[in-house]
Amino acid sequence: MKIIVVSDTNKDYHKYKAVVEKNLDADMIIHLGDGEHEFADVQREYPDMKFYYVGGECDYGEHKMLEVVEAAGYKILCIHGHEHNVQGSLDPLINEAKHRGCKVALYGHTHMYRTECIDGVYIMNPGAIDSPRGKNKPSYGIITIDSNGKLTMNIVAVK
Repeated sequence: MKIIVVSDTNKDYHKYKAVVEKNLDADMIIHLGDGEHEFADVQREYPDMKFYYVGGECDYGEHKMLEVVEAAGYKILCIHGHEHNVQGSLDPLINEAKHRGCKVALYGHTHMYRTECIDGVYIMNPGAIDSPRGKNKPSYGIITIDSNGKLTMNIVAVK
């Protein structure tokens, strides 16, 4: 199984669409907020793909702020991060994931990519397709789950 994870596209329709087009073999695409307009436009262009979206602080439509999706036996927590104070600490995110029985927690908001396993929870921030911070380049994430249930997370630079 292949899952594409993006966040903070912030109206950069062309870069977001390019990521989707490069990964048409993905089983699902998860957008972690701050990109509602380009998300809706790209989703309309690919009606057969499975998309998920959670709202960020720059989104004004009605969106779920938290979503739990299931993939290949894993429960995945999806949030933007502003409501869980991810800039201060990942503890609230990890606690939320554990409370909901999730082994994977995805968040955005900081515009800085990160992957690690903390206290048994796989954590990923895919970075930002638009306006990355620090020394980060524009990026997105790929989660793969093989037929044995092994999960891997990778960050990919947007070109």
